[in-house]
Amino acid sequence: MSKRAINFSAGPAVLPLPVLEEAQRDLVNYKGTGMSVMEMSHRSPAYDEIHQTTIATIRTLLSISDDYDVLLMQGGASSQFSLIPMNLMTSGKADYVDTGAWSTKAIKEARRVGSVNVAGSSEADEFNRIPTQDELQLDPTADYVHITTNNTIRGTVWNYVPEVGDVPLVADASSNIMSEPMDVNRFGLIYAGAQKNLGPAGVTVVIIRKDLVAKGDDGIGTMFQYRTHAAKNSLYNTPPCWPIYMVGLVARWVASQGGLEAMQRANREKANLIYDLLDASDFYRGTVVKECRSLMNIPFRLPSEELEKRFVAESAVAGMTNLKGHRSVGGIRASIYNAMPRQGVETLVAFMKEFERTHG
Repeated sequence: MSKRAINFSAGPAVLPLPVLEEAQRDLVNYKGTGMSVMEMSHRSPAYDEIHQTTIATIRTLLSISDDYDVLLMQGGASSQFSLIPMNLMTSGKADYVDTGAWSTKAIKEARRVGSVNVAGSSEADEFNRIPTQDELQLDPTADYVHITTNNTIRGTVWNYVPEVGDVPLVADASSNIMSEPMDVNRFGLIYAGAQKNLGPAGVTVVIIRKDLVAKGDDGIGTMFQYRTHAAKNSLYNTPPCWPIYMVGLVARWVASQGGLEAMQRANREKANLIYDLLDASDFYRGTVVKECRSLMNIPFRLPSEELEKRFVAESAVAGMTNLKGHRSVGGIRASIYNAMPRQGVETLVAFMKEFERTHG
């Protein structure tokens, strides 16, 4: 096998090598069935086992109670920006906290359905932090409160679960789900596109409290009702079988590593290797308030854009890819999800030190 890149992409992101190797073995002939998962009927016993095991493993890892349905849906997190207000905004209003590009997009879609109260925002600080609980202006009569738990572009993370009273808390957890323990019972709905910590693009995991499943108006299109997918265990229509199979493999890999507590320890150790360098350097500059730093996405700047371009080019020669910051903010960004090996981060840190020595 040719040498693999050290892939710092924000998504689609690096996958665990053992998962890819198992998928490779199963690609043409899954477990002796004589066909690929991409070829078999989604009603077949072989696929049914994949489907049920994937959901069961997610439930176990996140300690999800029977009060919640676990749905495997299509359309990415961006589709959920519309489906959530369509199903949950029954009185016509909801609270959203704006912490960056993806929450801004969610707000735009929710406004197509009803009234949005921006209950908190860090836009004035260029989204370099998360609003505190005291800053949130919540409406106790809102249908739900929406947050984005980890902001991929800006590199911020909610380091607390906001108190929202009896209002359901809804969270886009696409870029940090399964990276650490999460008290699902604090939320009414959690959704996550797979292509960062769960698997390849094509499936979105939705964890929704059962009382919220039934809230959607019957007038919503059948495919856009959560009750449709809950009633049929996400098999109302043909699901994205291969991505679901891959999510199942990744979930089993996380379990084999010791579960979410072990993931959190490893992720914190990896992130601290970079943050410690940033804090000690006059050459590199972190862009996030320390208390709000993500363990998944680490953006930083160099003294000039010219040096940033050189950093990206030279790091690519050294075998590291996708370190260029998001086009909307520039700079450098290292995304170090669960599957990023510690050795990959150590290679980046060594490169950063040498780059500073030669260009600083």
